[in-house]
Amino acid sequence: MRTRKIFIDPPSKAFYKNRFFTDSELNRDDCLRPYIELKERLHEQGIELNTFDLWDENCGPIEYYSFGMLDNLGVVAAHPDVTMKGFYVFEPPIVDPSIYKSLPRLTSMFEEVYVHNTHGDGYSLDGVDSSKLKKLFWPQPFGHVLEPFWQNEDRVKKIVVINGNHKPAFRSNELYSKRIEAMVRLSEKGLVDLYGRGWERWLTRSSMWMPYLMNRKKLLSIYKGSCESKFEVLSRYDFCLCFENMIMDSYMTEKLFDCLYAGVIPLYWGAPDVDQFIPEGAYIDVRSFSGWDELTEYIEAMPASVIESIREAGKQFVESERMNVFSRSLLRNFT
Repeated sequence: MRTRKIFIDPPSKAFYKNRFFTDSELNRDDCLRPYIELKERLHEQGIELNTFDLWDENCGPIEYYSFGMLDNLGVVAAHPDVTMKGFYVFEPPIVDPSIYKSLPRLTSMFEEVYVHNTHGDGYSLDGVDSSKLKKLFWPQPFGHVLEPFWQNEDRVKKIVVINGNHKPAFRSNELYSKRIEAMVRLSEKGLVDLYGRGWERWLTRSSMWMPYLMNRKKLLSIYKGSCESKFEVLSRYDFCLCFENMIMDSYMTEKLFDCLYAGVIPLYWGAPDVDQFIPEGAYIDVRSFSGWDELTEYIEAMPASVIESIREAGKQFVESERMNVFSRSLLRNFT
């Protein structure tokens, strides 16, 4: 009986040589756990899973998936032994518009293409075979809170931000500038601390746009540097400014779930339909406030009992069956 063989092109060549499935320095905060577990489960079923660079053209029939890489599509699609199974679109249009421009080609090549929403919010469906589109549930590493972090009681009633300094590819529906605007306004009240990479760098592509340049001094005044463990940093605060990179239906990344794992309340802005997936009581919807002053007043006046109830709602969700579509998304698609 021939062994079933699956090859995945990971998001970056840095994950080649099966580093996508190993606990290496690339596995910060267990971000690779969904892929490591996928390889383990498939191995138990007698299925080989490797990164695409390990493919031998003479190894016989294989199933091919790409997690965002376009480089090898021409080679694999032309090979008679390759079945083009699935393409995963993790980045939003604001980060990688080239993938969305390639959707007509991708839906003609692959049996399934996974996107954040299948009705074209945030991208064009022109020329796209919509019957191939499937809802992407961002793979999450845990189906439970991280108790050592969640239980931490030594928290400050402030807002933490953990984001790198980036510049959007275009301005439509982007939240990069809104994130900067919020941090600047909240800094006036001494309520926010910023962590992440690149904020101190000068004359880089990420820095060469007006929202950053005009507010650089204020941003650096709240900047605490990068962090080794995002969960450890999150666990020191009551609130987290949790903005996705853009406004798009069903676009929810690890940012929101990281907050719930660590027991910090997300101040969320991103997917307009977030309440279809996450209980409203588990986060604070920034859209419900008229401005930063109203949000600030609400947070400053929030009693400890309300903070705890929101944290508990997040924990109940993470440890419920509703979380399974995220924590088991890859296992459901591959097995």
